[in-house]
Amino acid sequence: MAAYELHEPLPQLGAPVLVVMLGGWIDASGAAAAAMSVIETESGARTIATFDRDTFIDYRARRPIMELRDGLNTRLVWPDTELKLGTDRSGHDILLLSGYEPDSSWNLFADSVTSLAVDLGVRMMIGIGAFPFASPHTRQPRLSSTSADPTVVSSHRLLKNSVDVPAGMEAVLEHAFAAKGIPAMGIWAQVPHYVSAMSYPAATVALLGAIAEVGDVVIDGSNCRGEALIQRQRLDELVEANPDHRAMVRQLEGVYDAQEEAGPSVHPSSPPQSIDLSLLPSADELAAEFEQFLRDQDD
Repeated sequence: MAAYELHEPLPQLGAPVLVVMLGGWIDASGAAAAAMSVIETESGARTIATFDRDTFIDYRARRPIMELRDGLNTRLVWPDTELKLGTDRSGHDILLLSGYEPDSSWNLFADSVTSLAVDLGVRMMIGIGAFPFASPHTRQPRLSSTSADPTVVSSHRLLKNSVDVPAGMEAVLEHAFAAKGIPAMGIWAQVPHYVSAMSYPAATVALLGAIAEVGDVVIDGSNCRGEALIQRQRLDELVEANPDHRAMVRQLEGVYDAQEEAGPSVHPSSPPQSIDLSLLPSADELAAEFEQFLRDQDD
């Protein structure tokens, strides 16, 4: 059985970038999923290949959704992982790998993706994600990078951390693409830990900007920028109303600014010891306060 099904003959493309975002791994605030949604919408992406569910999906972990209408089981919506094709605002081809991270057969999945990529003339793979971090919402989200290729690592100014963590499929794809001689990297946005339980469009904007810069992809994303400005204003108001939160944000700002002044080589992969963790509310606590704040504004 083939690992994927083609929906049309493979087209001849003009050296597209492949953007990867697979659900199931780290994506604080859903920032990367939101970025992928923006690109899919703007590029008018259509599905050209679907990966075999029975090979890669554990249905007990990712059950299909039954649509029940007045007792009638109208249909089942199955979890899919798809390769989509669109064009950016300058008319350049762009490929998008989205859906669910495989539950098994990771090497087969990586071989299948890279095989398709070679056939489609992919010139670069960019994976995206987001993780919670002790950083302030009043500063631009920092972006970290990963790659299995030393040349790619040295070719940009994104943060380069050192840490041992469980790997996702994106990391496997980095190695698989490097073995094929195709540049590949992951871009990861830092999301303030206290907003990681809610959407955070500022991180989505940062990811879209990095994809545009690194992959030479033309994306608008103006709606996200507007949403980020609105959320920033509301978060400022919420934080100002609580002395503990004000103190927390001031501490985070001080550490952030000191790290920026010292240079990227000193940026940590974990919260700096200078931060008083007792001042940090949990993500759920602040999310609940933020939701109540929004309800109060509506009232």
